[in-house]
Amino acid sequence: MERGMEMLFALFGGLAMFLYGMDRMSRALQRAAGDAMKRLLARLTATPLLGVLTGLAVTAVLQSSSAATVMVIGFVSAGLLELPRAVAVIYGINIGTTMTAQLIAFDVQTLVYPVLFLGFLLDFAARRPRWQAVGEAVFSFGLLFEGIDILGRALQPLAGQAVFLDWMTRVKESPLLGILLGLCMTMVVQSSSATIALLQNVARQAGPDGIHSVLGLAGAVPVLLGDNIGTTVTALLACIGQGKDAARAALAHSCFNLSGSLLAAVLLPWFVRLVELISPKGPELEVISRQIANAHTAFNVCCALLWLPFLPWMVRLVCALVPEE
Repeated sequence: MERGMEMLFALFGGLAMFLYGMDRMSRALQRAAGDAMKRLLARLTATPLLGVLTGLAVTAVLQSSSAATVMVIGFVSAGLLELPRAVAVIYGINIGTTMTAQLIAFDVQTLVYPVLFLGFLLDFAARRPRWQAVGEAVFSFGLLFEGIDILGRALQPLAGQAVFLDWMTRVKESPLLGILLGLCMTMVVQSSSATIALLQNVARQAGPDGIHSVLGLAGAVPVLLGDNIGTTVTALLACIGQGKDAARAALAHSCFNLSGSLLAAVLLPWFVRLVELISPKGPELEVISRQIANAHTAFNVCCALLWLPFLPWMVRLVCALVPEE
């Protein structure tokens, strides 16, 4: 009982550290960027492709798709960004948010403490607010990875439990259950990056044979799809009371992720095969984290490529769903 409570506290403590690091890094980077980030987002949206690239770049810098999406909704509500341009930026935001999973797939644990020290030094020694914000962002980045390491250590004993193995078997056998699991996790945590980091750590755990992943790529992808659906809740909450176009922008985000998830679920075996082709080869436990990160990136890139030619249709769809009074 005592060991179980210790493992549970470590699991939630690691998740809390990850979320705190992600939130502080996002806020610090926004302060460091200042009004330049807002001007960049408002101006560099002349064409749909440029809007996608702008959304990707902003989210890669902020390391928070929720923060970038809420910013876009705020711009739309204030009349600074037209709805078609905002929808293109949202496509790019969905691609940019996959950078976190890609970073997590790297084994950078040996660099965590130097990064923490560097961040502390910058924040402590800097005199200018912008450099203090950079230092806080670097320190928070180190906290994020330390939280992931704690999560991984907490999950190792759990992987041998019969109840955990039974649950993972059910998720592997039922893609719908995996989607619902990912959806619920992201709605509760309010961070797709956190739930995907947790998914990568779960998938790294060995199954009963000690060789293959307890979840496997085919079992992890439906959970990832559920994560992508669940992350749209933040944008839907942010648009409340913000006007018609803000609601339409949030709805475009939901339509983008929901339609893509449904298509990927229908084509699940082929999508899994595509991810295996574009991922490094090797023992499953060593490459599964990178495969999940690549699946996340491939999903959002494919969705953007599919929806980009139909951008006017997406605008018409959300306008029809949220009509003028």
